[in-house]
Amino acid sequence: MEIYTIGFTKKSADDFFGLLKHAGVRRLLDVRLNNSSQLAGFAKRDDLAYFLRELVGADYRHEPLLAPTQEMLDDYKKRRGSWADYERRFLALMAERRIEERLDPALLGEPTVLLCSEATPQHCHRRLVVEYLDSRWSDVHAVHL
Repeated sequence: MEIYTIGFTKKSADDFFGLLKHAGVRRLLDVRLNNSSQLAGFAKRDDLAYFLRELVGADYRHEPLLAPTQEMLDDYKKRRGSWADYERRFLALMAERRIEERLDPALLGEPTVLLCSEATPQHCHRRLVVEYLDSRWSDVHAVHL
């Protein structure tokens, strides 16, 4: 199963929606904790759902089960915590939440992309979600857009 991932930071709307359309994405799972920030521009929840439908032909779904906690985000971003600590805590959170049992694999059965804000997947929890699911479900492959 291929799961796409994308971040909207450092992308124009043209680039962002063009990548999704070219990949044939049919569903976007928003894995951000906060999906309505004014800083998100075209990626604010309501605007994003509209643009996805009109420009890509894809549906939008917010999936907080796959988001970090506010405390984790604050420790990493505001208090400048280490990526290694954030990664360890987020992996433990996914195990505690049992996302592999609570997330229906059928939800990812059509071309689906996980959205977060980070420009690249290296230091983003969307990459960790795909890797975690691969370790539980097997045969999961990330395609980072």
